[in-house]
Amino acid sequence: MENAIEITGLRRIFDKNAAIDDVSFDVKQGEIFGLLGPSGSGKTTTIKILTGELERTYGDVKVLGNQSNLFRTANFKSQIGILSDNSSLYERQTVYDNLKLFCKLYNAPLDRIDFMLREVNLEGERTKVVSKLSKGMKQRILLAKALIHKPKLVFLDEPTSALDPANMAQIHRGLKKLNAEGTTIFLTTHNMEEATALCDRVAFLDNGKIQELDNPDALRYKHSNHAFHVETISGEKLILENESENADKIKDLIASGSVKAMHTDNPTLGEVFLKVTGKELV
Repeated sequence: MENAIEITGLRRIFDKNAAIDDVSFDVKQGEIFGLLGPSGSGKTTTIKILTGELERTYGDVKVLGNQSNLFRTANFKSQIGILSDNSSLYERQTVYDNLKLFCKLYNAPLDRIDFMLREVNLEGERTKVVSKLSKGMKQRILLAKALIHKPKLVFLDEPTSALDPANMAQIHRGLKKLNAEGTTIFLTTHNMEEATALCDRVAFLDNGKIQELDNPDALRYKHSNHAFHVETISGEKLILENESENADKIKDLIASGSVKAMHTDNPTLGEVFLKVTGKELV
């Protein structure tokens, strides 16, 4: 199976309005795929369709080789992990007891609990009651819950939205490790730096349609004007267009030892998104 997810002509209509409008793309097995878009663009609706929470209106959807009629079966659910806005914990139970329950539900060994607590940097909180935890801590427990059974495919809807930079970096390392071990990751995020750092490919979703889809660096290069930004030792800052008549000037600057820093004018992924959609990713 080459693709973990295959979507063709997907539409989801609510009250005659298309939340998802003729969307087609695939997610390769073993990649980290980012679906990026502003609030209301259709990201969460897409995840709910792919995980069996919502029915599609039109189109074909296949996940891990399963047609959509199998998405609500126990066998399918055992192969995926989900962290979404509907994910919840048992507030009156301890962190350990919450994860123990999900180990039993997914037939995962109990030693996975301490492993996952280390991965989300909460090993010292195992006996705390969930209601006493901060929002960021709860988010990390929800992530541990989604990964406790080593799913083949995990859907993460804004997984680091409530985390500080240190814990975000810890989670990123864990996700990269998980992906290196073979788990496919389908990610939505408002954090363009996160998408750039983690994703093999990203799709821009706006008004229910895919506007762009490619590797983050390829998208940045595609929408660059390719100018050279040069800072000299003396502090002078130059912008030189990527044109043949500037080749000798760049060569002379380098040969004279005057260059302190030089880089091409590739935009950030957030700037590319704004250029393509006319919207900030918020």
